[in-house]
This record gives sequence, C-alpha cells and structure tokens, in this order.
Amino acid sequence: MRISVFASGSSGNCAFFACDGMSVLIDAGISARRICSFLAAEGLSVSGLDGILITHEHTDHIAGLATLVRRHATRIYAPGGVAAGLAAAVPGAAAYIEVIRPGEPFALGAGTAVAFRTLHDTPESVGYRLDAPGGSFGACTDLGCVTDDVLDGLCGVDAALIEANHDEAMLRYGPYPPALKRRILSPRGHLSNEDCGKLASALAESGAGTIVLGHLSRENNTPERAFSAVESALRERGLSAELYVAPPLGPLSLGEGVRCSA
Repeated sequence: MRISVFASGSSGNCAFFACDGMSVLIDAGISARRICSFLAAEGLSVSGLDGILITHEHTDHIAGLATLVRRHATRIYAPGGVAAGLAAAVPGAAAYIEVIRPGEPFALGAGTAVAFRTLHDTPESVGYRLDAPGGSFGACTDLGCVTDDVLDGLCGVDAALIEANHDEAMLRYGPYPPALKRRILSPRGHLSNEDCGKLASALAESGAGTIVLGHLSRENNTPERAFSAVESALRERGLSAELYVAPPLGPLSLGEGVRCSA
C-alpha cells in the first residue's frame, strides 16, 4: 500500500493512493506540472491512474484539473452536485466526469471506492474510502463536524488522511475577521484539533494503524499543536496509531511503510 500526500492546505490539496491494481488521486488542487512531477517520483504517470476523485469544487481542490484533463483525458469521479460545479468551472471536464452516488461503491481498477457525505460550505462535498485487495484508505478533509456518514465511511480503514485545521484558541484570538472565524467554526467549516482527535480515536479503535493529519491552517495551527492534540486524545483512550502531519506542499510519502492490518 502506497500513500503520498502531494499537498494539503488552503493553497492546494492532492493525495495519491495505490494498492494491488488500484491507483488514484484524490483531488487535484495544485498545478498539473507539480502533480506530474510528484507522480514521476513515484514511478508513475497520470495516464497510469484509474481516475481522479474530487471531493468538492473549491479552487484549492481542482486547480490542476483543467490541464490534466486536456493533456491526459483522465477520468474524473464526483457526485452529482460536485460534478455540476466542475462542469461549470473546469473547461472540457464535462466529457470526462463519471457521476457517482454517495454511499454506493463503484469499481476503480482492481478495487472499489465509495463517497460519503461531509458538511462543508459548498452545495455538496464528500470524502472517500478506497478498498483494494491489500488494504484500505480513507480521505476526509474540509468538514465542520464529524457526522455519522463520516464515521460510517471511514471506520475500519487501515490508514486515513483527516483534517486537523485549527487550534480553536489560536483561531478565536487570532487576526481573522469575525465573519471568517464564524465560518470556520461552523458545522460547515473546518475541523479543529480537538475534534480531529476524537475522529482519530474512533478510527484507531476500529483498526486504523496510520493516520495523517492534513489541511492545517498556517495562521491558526502548527504541526506541533495538531500532532500533540491528536496524540493526547489517542493516549487518553489507551489507543495508538502511527501519526503523520502533512505539509502544505509535500510530498509526504509513506510508501511501503504503511501496512494493512492482519
């Protein structure tokens, strides 16, 4: 099982998962040039992907998509609301979009993928769970709260990328204007370190051995604060997992070191 986080944050998001005949990107929020360069470092190319899964149509998740589609005719997977946003925002994308339904698994390479609904300040947004013969991975950032859909979608994965966007005190007493603070703290905003710790604990309890913390705010969080909050939450519950913090622009490559549970 190979997992690389090519970028994670407000300036761009893109993650890569490969395992036993399944090879996908989740989001394409950095330049196509960077995506191709990161894939080349993995010994891969865009043409070798089974597809690109899009969580929502914010620019930091789709910035490189137009160029990737134009140059590589890559299949794009997204639920209906996201697909409509992509068709309007990304020239030429409509011809390559496969519309999926949240909660319904679909084949992707030798494995399966399923989207699950998340709450964020877009008409529709989702996270993804990927299951290959040799392991499973979940990705879920850009959400204001952890719902039953999120827990059901992620629990049981071997590894996960989840959001640790902000330290709540840093955000509340920081320089952001009140309206932006309210947006981030809302149920359709972004996940705090504390709530990320609760989600990480639920995942570890259900078998996740590797957890990557992503989408950290540069202004309202630090890698040290995020790591410490989640590590403490796990320790308080007598749980453990390999913890990583994804940088804004990676890659953070976990490679063959990520092993599926027995």
